[in-house]
Amino acid sequence: MTFVMNVDYYNIEEELTDEERLVKQNVRRFVDNKVTPIVGDHYQAGTFPMELIGECAELGLLGANLEGYGCAGMGDVAYGLAMQELERGDSGLRSFASVQGALCMYPIYAFGSEEQKERYLPKMATGEIIGCFGLTEPDFGSNPTGMLTRAEPLPNGGFRINGTKRWITNGNLAKIAIIWAKLEGRVRGFIVPTDSEGFTAQKIEDKFSLRASVTSELILENVEVGEDSILPNVAGMRGPLSCLSQARYGIAWGAMGAAMGCYECALDYAKERVQFSKPIAGYQLVQNKLVHMITEITKGQLMALRLGRLKEQGKARPQQISMAKRNNVFHALEIARMARDVLGGNGIMYAYPVGRHMMNLETVYTYEGTHDIHTLIIGQDITGIAAFDG
Repeated sequence: MTFVMNVDYYNIEEELTDEERLVKQNVRRFVDNKVTPIVGDHYQAGTFPMELIGECAELGLLGANLEGYGCAGMGDVAYGLAMQELERGDSGLRSFASVQGALCMYPIYAFGSEEQKERYLPKMATGEIIGCFGLTEPDFGSNPTGMLTRAEPLPNGGFRINGTKRWITNGNLAKIAIIWAKLEGRVRGFIVPTDSEGFTAQKIEDKFSLRASVTSELILENVEVGEDSILPNVAGMRGPLSCLSQARYGIAWGAMGAAMGCYECALDYAKERVQFSKPIAGYQLVQNKLVHMITEITKGQLMALRLGRLKEQGKARPQQISMAKRNNVFHALEIARMARDVLGGNGIMYAYPVGRHMMNLETVYTYEGTHDIHTLIIGQDITGIAAFDG
């Protein structure tokens, strides 16, 4: 089935600039024409659609909101709209673009040397170099400060890195990894070529979510890198956390894209599916579900738009980004489950996107900060009391 409805109940498009509308339209067309026809097959096979990387680059979706170095220089709202439309196709494709831009290109852009920027960013913008972001470890996810990965200076210059990173999107696709490790007690970022001796990426295969995305475990055993590998302009957790803020912002938009895809499908299906002599869209319980869906989508769109405007003004705080990620993913998952209910047994069929979105959103609910962790971030912000320690 093809879903062409544009979900905009409050006419939010009137608040957009011409450039923002054009970005939305172009990415929506790309998703409808190139992503939707193939992504279900890739999900079922557990493969990433490599053939789409070049087209994502041509649309300016890799490092989209960065300036210069071959990047598109989109405003933050235009970037958010692009992530929304990508995730309307599949969370895995939005994750690919988000990791490439927000978690890999951004730290080089924000904290790298000029030589690092010129060396990596133009080729990353074209998709020639794919990156991955190594922060999470097998035993340290919500508490990254406990990381065990260590870097030590070498006598003749450079560094030796040892450690393991897990749940790494793009890990087996990447030519470089942004690895966060403790160096003399402080967290530092390193640009590590994945063909370095001692570097191994092992693809995580046994997963039922984000199947059209590559997820890996990275193992670094005495990996040696040069002095020019370290990101010189940041130390401590400010580095990785600022990257996560960039990614979480994109997720707040992206989750609404998945929700829109589910709603569009459920509404279209409910109008066509006849039971007891009339379309099920004519029954009160089904209308209640559809109304709840479009209401939460509209609220999430407005939250994302306002957050985007704040971000463009340099006023968005990490806690505000946490609120948008927390709210929008929660309701997107709720909407996916409701849509699956509307479709009945067909909701678990690959012919429809709802079951795939539902399973993907189970992961999006967890990564880039779990729902509960974002709750505690906001809780500390409004009370002034940290609830992280027992």
